[in-house]
Amino acid sequence: MTDVVPDDHGWQGAQLDLDAYLARIGYDGPRTASVDTLRALVRAHTTTIPFENLEIILGRGIPLDLDTLQDKLIRRSRGGYCYENVGIFAAALERFGFGVTGLSGRVTYGVADTGALRPATHALLRVTAPGDDRVWICDIGFGFGPLEPFELVDSAGEFALGDWRYRLERRAGDLWVLFQFGRDGWMDRYTFTENPQFRIDYAVGNHFVSTSPRSPFTTRPFLQRFLPEVHHVLDDLTLSAEYPDGTATSRDLDPTELPKVLAEVFDIDLDDTDAATLTGARWRSR
Repeated sequence: MTDVVPDDHGWQGAQLDLDAYLARIGYDGPRTASVDTLRALVRAHTTTIPFENLEIILGRGIPLDLDTLQDKLIRRSRGGYCYENVGIFAAALERFGFGVTGLSGRVTYGVADTGALRPATHALLRVTAPGDDRVWICDIGFGFGPLEPFELVDSAGEFALGDWRYRLERRAGDLWVLFQFGRDGWMDRYTFTENPQFRIDYAVGNHFVSTSPRSPFTTRPFLQRFLPEVHHVLDDLTLSAEYPDGTATSRDLDPTELPKVLAEVFDIDLDDTDAATLTGARWRSR
């Protein structure tokens, strides 16, 4: 597989305000395309920018053009889901000089095993560094880490990134499965292949995820904040915290608590109008 695609199929890295992005994620290290730099960038992005779907719940769309992504995730210090996070991160990696290829995954984590085929609606990245033959998977848009890229190799088996545990398996052909250890033990997180995906492919998946009544993101707020020691989740009105050893805590919120929780746990400050909409009953009646 080549890591070079035509410019019109790339990630618009030249249009990214790189200084502003790096300040947003708190990265002040070398601007060289090395594996060490890649690890540091993944850690900084995943622990700074939260996963959230609030624009959908507030009745707005999810544009994926780079100007909109920069305004939302960088200038307004908001979060986003996989397509938004990947759009910004891929542009930054391209600017650094990494080889970047989009991939899609079929999420199985937390989904009942009915045998039905899930749509490929999770975006992740295949990344290479100049002069290094290794291939890395960067998953900065799942909301649940990993803290660092993981190497795409048959022999990966079980591995730890920080205190969090994962397992990678290769199935028939080029199908890969990533497992994660959590409160329910080992669970398959998603499957993916190395079939390249481009921005237009993500636009199609994004439309389904942000508009379909079958999408989990159109029915209730869903936010995540991933840190080295804890994974915070807001699912509807349930706030939970999961830890690397598999333990977890949770509590139900009153709707009036939402703006405070968003600010204190997820670093998201809504204006008064959006806070009033979120704490109201309209989205819960859908």
